[in-house]
Amino acid sequence: MLKKPQQQQPTKPSTRVATLANDENQQQQRSEQAQKYALNQIVGNGTFGMVYLATNSVTGEKVAIKKVFQDKRYKNREHLIIQELNHPCVIKLKEAFFTQGDKGDDVYLNLVMDYIPDTLSKVVRYYRKAKQQFPNTLLKVYGYQMFRALAYMEGIGICHRDIKPQNILVDPATHVLKICDFGSAKKLQKGEPNVAYICSRYYRAPELIYGATEYSTAIDVWSIGCVIAEMLIGEPLFPGESATDQLVEIIKILGTPTQEQVKMMNPQHKDFKFPLIKCHPWQKVFAKFKPDALFIDLISKLMVYPPKERLRPLEALAHPFFNDIRQAGFGIPNQTLPDFFDFTKEELSIQPEIAPKIYPTWYQKKQ
Repeated sequence: MLKKPQQQQPTKPSTRVATLANDENQQQQRSEQAQKYALNQIVGNGTFGMVYLATNSVTGEKVAIKKVFQDKRYKNREHLIIQELNHPCVIKLKEAFFTQGDKGDDVYLNLVMDYIPDTLSKVVRYYRKAKQQFPNTLLKVYGYQMFRALAYMEGIGICHRDIKPQNILVDPATHVLKICDFGSAKKLQKGEPNVAYICSRYYRAPELIYGATEYSTAIDVWSIGCVIAEMLIGEPLFPGESATDQLVEIIKILGTPTQEQVKMMNPQHKDFKFPLIKCHPWQKVFAKFKPDALFIDLISKLMVYPPKERLRPLEALAHPFFNDIRQAGFGIPNQTLPDFFDFTKEELSIQPEIAPKIYPTWYQKKQ
């Protein structure tokens, strides 16, 4: 009897071959993405890596590319956060791709973003060198957009943790402002400890100096208060040379915190040994610059020790200091300004009851 021939099983593709094919496809895609951009010049650098001004060879558009070393063991948290962001006052990610480094198998993550020509740091320096006071109108235009960015970030649970003039981009032609550099940013989770040694020293909230590990987005509010004050006076408000000296600089103006205030900043802190110093009135701090009373009132409600007593971003937007922006005729002669009232649902989500106070009666959002 003839034996029935055995039916051959279909050959399975080699997992190794499939992986290699995928790798080749990914490498080709990475190469195509990288070749699309011509790097023009370095516009920023630091421990994080480099930021380049580049040109998209397909569209001719100028972009900023942040190139950072990618540790293969971890996902890049900045990439995870920035790809979620979508707000007029926050930098937007266009695309991201990996490139090979010069050394062996080093890999670099490239984040492609909008190119904004100036930083707030440069603008402040310009007015200081020109011996001119920062225009009150720009104080409002830039301060307002900063709080819009914070309101949005608070709405999606993100704390920036490194707000400073160098991380705030401005377009001098349109006065559009965007918060950038989310390398220190984190989604805060209730009950989850965070590092206290975060944020650039001059803009570091006092609860961080006191070692708090359970903090809130109020640390960003403190930083914005420092930045707004710096716009007025042309230099950092609290120029400490160390963490301790930073606290001394704060105490010189706010006075020595009470034990109760220290507990509100960090319940675990036990050392209260600081000489008793009275607060220095904000009117005297800024006397040389003659700001209006509403500016002083705003600063006094941002720069307070207990984090929960600081204005929240939407409350700051509703402050009378920004009432001029809500006037129908507000503007700068012969210049275009951004839309101040295209609020997102995330932006208004934390305190929706404040929305009527920040929407001017004349404004109708274009659909």
